[in-house]
Amino acid sequence: MERLDTGIEELNKKIEGYPKGRTILITGTTGSGKTILGLHFVNKACADGKNCKMIATEEIPEDILIQAESIGLQLRKYCENGNLIIDRVYEERTGHAKEVLAFGIEQLDELQSNLLGLLERIPDNTDIVVIDNIGVFTLNMSVNEFRAQFDSLIFGLSKKNITTVIIMDESANERMGGIALYSVYGILKTSIKDNPYTGARERLLEILKIRNTKIPLDPIKFEITSKGIVLLKKEKT
Repeated sequence: MERLDTGIEELNKKIEGYPKGRTILITGTTGSGKTILGLHFVNKACADGKNCKMIATEEIPEDILIQAESIGLQLRKYCENGNLIIDRVYEERTGHAKEVLAFGIEQLDELQSNLLGLLERIPDNTDIVVIDNIGVFTLNMSVNEFRAQFDSLIFGLSKKNITTVIIMDESANERMGGIALYSVYGILKTSIKDNPYTGARERLLEILKIRNTKIPLDPIKFEITSKGIVLLKKEKT
């Protein structure tokens, strides 16, 4: 199976890259590096000349570009040359919510819960998709409804042979009973934990699953630097 560069050399060595045409789920707590993993991937894909799409559900495009620049990733030039399209789902969601409230309507609108509608936003010539954060669609969905829509979304992306990274906050993952983990080809989990020996806070990356791939079982410490994510070597005991 062909693999695509994750954008992080040390991570490529751990998992051989992301399987082409499959979906990887990145889940984790707030501030643990989920979005930055996605930015690394889309940056490398754009550099390789692939047609990329980011579906931003919680940030405006300018904020995403600024965040990328803060870690040395120049996504702005790819937006300008057409390699990268950042979909303004966040702005649409907030704008529509204001309109709904203005009319005194309390029922959830389709834009807030229609996962399958995301497929219609992806051009046929797209190679790479990053969705950040899919958790916002789950706030008023039942577990059964989410599973049905999520599976259909992944199937639709696979039929288009699109390599996809889906980011989902851990609170949404837990609210949906963790069922998203069963539908995807691979799972990365980020977290921030206190080291019981040093008292320092550390970021950890766990590779929970990548089918047909030998993966490390132990959590990997990493840092977010001015050059992005750096995986740390395991300390000798």
